[in-house]
Amino acid sequence: MEVTSANNNITEEEFTYSQEVLKKLSDYFEKKVVGQSQLKFSLVGAIVADGHILIESVPGLAKTTAAKAISDAVDGKFARIQCTPDLLPGDIIGTQIYNQATGKFENILGPVFANFVLLDEVNRSSAKTQSAMLEAMQEKQVTIGGKSYHMPEDIFIVIATQNPIEQEGTYPLSEAQTDRFLIKEVITYPTAGDEVEILNRIESGAISKVDPPVLTIKDVDRLQDIAERVYVDDAIKWYISSIVVASRRANQIQGMELAKYIRIGASPRASISFLKMAKAAALIQGRTYVTPEDVKQVSHQVLRHRIGLNYLAVADNVPVEAVIDALVNSVKAP
Repeated sequence: MEVTSANNNITEEEFTYSQEVLKKLSDYFEKKVVGQSQLKFSLVGAIVADGHILIESVPGLAKTTAAKAISDAVDGKFARIQCTPDLLPGDIIGTQIYNQATGKFENILGPVFANFVLLDEVNRSSAKTQSAMLEAMQEKQVTIGGKSYHMPEDIFIVIATQNPIEQEGTYPLSEAQTDRFLIKEVITYPTAGDEVEILNRIESGAISKVDPPVLTIKDVDRLQDIAERVYVDDAIKWYISSIVVASRRANQIQGMELAKYIRIGASPRASISFLKMAKAAALIQGRTYVTPEDVKQVSHQVLRHRIGLNYLAVADNVPVEAVIDALVNSVKAP
């Protein structure tokens, strides 16, 4: 246990509490999802950092199951929105309905008003529908008929899943949309051993079993408050800033051969996401201070949807993760 630091005010009792809450979240997830340790880290980290998460994979790799599992662990309001091409903005945020009895229009709130909102296959909805979430995700409010309605004050986290853009019937998310996600996680196929375990759990009924929540909204709220007070030295903040700035000036970095593949660099939201996720990573690993390794650990999740690659990268089959690694390696760690 590493709590002693003159620069943070997390008490030993708070640290112990945070570790208990994190263990409950982790154990609940592992009951429902086999393997996928990186996905577990990202989902738990997003909850700790109070940010939205985008999950991408081909169909059938338990994106929805994982999102539902982490939400079910907390006794809060959950809403699932299945995105389809004919889904309208009003189906998400709400709309105005004319009341014949009163002769007036009434605002009806949509399912987005929940603590955890699962946008399933978000890129199968049109750009118009996708844009309905822009205000909700950034300002935590929506506007219907000129009147603003605020999301739940305690916890509001959007967990969106999407299929790769090569899949049939998908609409690419705009850069403005993806930038509002704290992190993006990409799921890969399970190992042969994990797949056997999946079959065993399905056969025993363990996966379909409904388990009661293990945490309350107040537990998560307190966990987030503790995470905000994780100590980050100024040298770490400069390190974060240097990585993000490097993504915008990659062509000026000596020996940065992958710079030619970058079309657009990361926005200031990347620095904010780095800070939040590095704090979450430190707390998850049992520390109350951030190290350069925490920043490196979350670099893929923070940057993979914020760095835009050009057509040359597609032609040369260069993944964005390779570009991110090159950027991080080009910046000297404190």
